[in-house]
Amino acid sequence: MAEFVEPLGKRILIRKDESRQATRGGILLPDSSEIPTITGRVVEISVQIERDDDFPIHKYDKVLFHPKNAIPVDLEADNLLFVVPIEDVVAVFRRTKAPAIPPEEMIDGTDDAEK
Repeated sequence: MAEFVEPLGKRILIRKDESRQATRGGILLPDSSEIPTITGRVVEISVQIERDDDFPIHKYDKVLFHPKNAIPVDLEADNLLFVVPIEDVVAVFRRTKAPAIPPEEMIDGTDDAEK
């Protein structure tokens, strides 16, 4: 039987992203100056959060969270799972579709087709 973690109360289970070993410019970071990673993917959501419309968080969303109250879950070898109170989730990353008309072609917030 496989084990899984079901968060209770106003909590979610997050798989923390791997820490970066290099900057975007390609500079390698030594272990002592590792930048803490506080982004991750939502693995599981408590029933209480799932039913609450005030929290638009879904499974597999990428989130930014404050790690102070995150509780590590010792279920995997790499130990990247954390139970996080919903109050410590500060942002959800969303993607939007690109606008059909580039903003520089818009005049006064409308496109030429609307005139």
